[in-house]
Amino acid sequence: MPAPRTRHLTPAPRRRLARLRQEPDAGSVAAELAVLLPLLVLVLLLVVAAGRLAGNRIEVKDAAHQAARAASLARDPVTARARAESTARSALDSSGLSCRDVGVSVDVSAFAPGGVARVTVRCTVDLADVTATGMPGSRTLAATATSAVDTHRGVTVGGVR
Repeated sequence: MPAPRTRHLTPAPRRRLARLRQEPDAGSVAAELAVLLPLLVLVLLLVVAAGRLAGNRIEVKDAAHQAARAASLARDPVTARARAESTARSALDSSGLSCRDVGVSVDVSAFAPGGVARVTVRCTVDLADVTATGMPGSRTLAATATSAVDTHRGVTVGGVR
């Protein structure tokens, strides 16, 4: 059986290895961190901004659902429209969302037993307020919700019950 081979370094690689051990990269981590830290902070702020914007979208969607439900519980289309608008604005106010412009669109064309009430809520928010980073611009968040009108309840349409 042959003897196992042992590996020996020649003098040139030994000198290179010794030189590497004597000259560490002192301060290179601090320099890399100084360069990358602003970029990491910016990425973190953008992630937070995206999360807050997603939360605001949920608030607008919730306001649309509440408004559609309030409209479907009304007895006539005029009251349904008024209740939907007031409920949507109230829901947005109570959520703490500061909308620069609020739009509530109520579709009661199918307002009859077994029909639906459809509400679309639009809220324009300033990105500086939403993200708390001073980002310029604004974003319009919109959501549509539909709620069924109960098939077994009285509805007044055109003054007739």
